[in-house]
Amino acid sequence: MSDQPIIALIYDFDGTLSPGNMQEYDFIPAIGKRSKEFWRESNRIAEEQDGDPILAYMYKMIHEAQGSGLSLRKEAFRESGRRITLYDGVAEWFGRINRYAAGRGFRVHHYINSSGLKEMIEGTPIAHEFHKIYACSFLYNVDGIAYWPAVAVNYTNKTQFIFKINKGIDTVYDSTQINRFVELDKRPVPFSRMIYFGDGTTDIPCMKLVKQQGGHSVAVYRPGSDAARRAMHELIRDGRVNYVCPADYSEGSEIDRLVRRMIDKIEADYLLTHFDK
Repeated sequence: MSDQPIIALIYDFDGTLSPGNMQEYDFIPAIGKRSKEFWRESNRIAEEQDGDPILAYMYKMIHEAQGSGLSLRKEAFRESGRRITLYDGVAEWFGRINRYAAGRGFRVHHYINSSGLKEMIEGTPIAHEFHKIYACSFLYNVDGIAYWPAVAVNYTNKTQFIFKINKGIDTVYDSTQINRFVELDKRPVPFSRMIYFGDGTTDIPCMKLVKQQGGHSVAVYRPGSDAARRAMHELIRDGRVNYVCPADYSEGSEIDRLVRRMIDKIEADYLLTHFDK
């Protein structure tokens, strides 16, 4: 049903679909460091060099892997991704939401928009669910060894991928089509049919952008954490998000019921816009 209108569900990864940072499940223990130690050293490099913390952590991964004799092949990063823990209900979430939207005449495209590592996300059991994974990634030499960042996704340049989704552009490289003028009603995925899920400060520009442009943004927090819940509710107070929910994606959970109602609203708005056309 390629003529069905598209709803885009766009997710951060670390803290949104998974409880922790993806490097902490396998990579950081493998280089013999504790998580706090790795991030402290990485952030110190960024501060001392007045550089981007995302590029600093990618440099740190390459440097530490070389020093520890770890493989820097794409397959090794994907193997690390297989050890990432997901929040409750995530594995079944995509199919259930797809079916619900299909019953209302819509296709759902799921996207990742993350400062984490694309290669690790590709190793998770949910990688096949995503229409596109926008995330950090490495360049690889002729021997398949990572040697330099190819894409670094920080809190501000995350917003570029929202516009790519809006215009139906699936490549990171393209910088021509993204700057072409396209009338709003001819864009494949209008902002009003976007739902953005994030958990922290790196997601605020995207969540606020989607909200301001008529879409929906949802801030999630670790279930049972009152401190995280209070922090996320500040985003509602500041007008940056529409809703706050615990990151439990099980059937019948708060976020499950919320997204179904969002899809209902998108359907109603779509029918009104196309009434008598």
